[in-house]
Amino acid sequence: MQNRRLVLAQRPVGHVNESTTRLETVDRPTCAENEALVKIGMLSIDPTIRTWMDDAAGYLPPIQIGDVIRSGGAGVVVETNSSRYQVGDVVYGMSGWQEYCIASEENRFSVLPTGMGIDLATVMNVVGLTGLTAYFGMTDVGAIKQGDVVVVSGAAGATGSVAGQIAKARGAQKVVGIAGGPEKCREVVELYGFDECLDYKEPHLARRIHEACPKGVDLYFDNVGGVILDDVLTALSMNARVVLCGAIAQYNATDAGAGLQNYLMLLIRRARMEGFIILDYADRFSEAQMELATMLLSGKLAHREHLVDGLENAPNALNLLFSGGNHGKTLVVVDNTVALR
Repeated sequence: MQNRRLVLAQRPVGHVNESTTRLETVDRPTCAENEALVKIGMLSIDPTIRTWMDDAAGYLPPIQIGDVIRSGGAGVVVETNSSRYQVGDVVYGMSGWQEYCIASEENRFSVLPTGMGIDLATVMNVVGLTGLTAYFGMTDVGAIKQGDVVVVSGAAGATGSVAGQIAKARGAQKVVGIAGGPEKCREVVELYGFDECLDYKEPHLARRIHEACPKGVDLYFDNVGGVILDDVLTALSMNARVVLCGAIAQYNATDAGAGLQNYLMLLIRRARMEGFIILDYADRFSEAQMELATMLLSGKLAHREHLVDGLENAPNALNLLFSGGNHGKTLVVVDNTVALR
C-alpha cells in the first residue's frame, strides 16, 4: 500500500507557488507498538502553516526541506497497536498533508465524539482548534464582559466569525467586524449576526472605526495585523484590551514594513495588548468544546465551511486564505468516505 504526501520542496518568498511543495508517493507507514495508523479524511488549512514554511523561529520549529507539510487533520483509525485507539475511531491531530499518518505517544490524536449529529467539517471548524482559538482569545485573553464594544478583524474568516458570535453571546453592547469586500461584509452581518461590518478595502478605515465606535473600542480581536491593527489602535477606549490572534496581512510579506505607528495609544489609553497560542490552553479544551457544542446544537452559532477537493490542491487552498477567495473555514477533503456518525 502507498501513501501520497506533499513535502516542502523549497521555502517560499511571498505566496506559495508550484515550486514550494512536491507531491510524492511513498510506502504507507506501518504502526509499531503503542501506535495507530490513521487514514486521513480532511485537512485543516490555517494561516500559520505559511509561517512554518519559513526558516524562522516560532512556537513550533520550521518545516524542514523534504519534510511533509505540517497541518492538523482528521481521519479514521484503520490499524492499531495502541490501547488509546480502536479501529474505526475518528480522530483529530497533527496529520500533515498526506493520505496516511501515525498516531503515537509523541504525536497524540484526540478521538472525536460521535452521535451528536454534527458532521466532520463542522467539528473541525467550530469545535476544533479554530473555535477553541476564538473562545479562549475572546474569553480569557480578551476578558470579554457585558457592555463591551468589540471589533474583530478577519470577521468573515473561521476564527473571526466565531469570536464575534461569542462576544455577542457574552453580552457585548456592539460587535463590529472588519472584512474585505461588500459580499463578505454582508455575510458578517446577515449570517454571523455582527451589528456592523467595515470593508477595509474602502478608504479612511480609521475614521470609519471611530464613527462605528464613537465611545471607543473596548476589545479588539486582531487576526490580521499591519495597517488595520494600526488603525484600530487610534480608537481604543480607556483600559482597552487588544488580542493578538494572528497577522495574516504580514505572513507573505517580503519586507518588514514600516511597523506600528500608533502603539503609543496603548500608553495613553492604559490599554493592554497580548498575544496567545491555543496550545497553551490544551488542558481546558473540553470546557470550551462543551460551550461551543451547546451553542452550535441550539442554533446560536452560525458557521460556514469552504471545502477543497483533493490532497494535491492543498497549496491552492492555503493561498485562498491570503487572496480572500474562501468563505469561513477552509478544509481540504482527502477522502470523503471518512465521516462522523
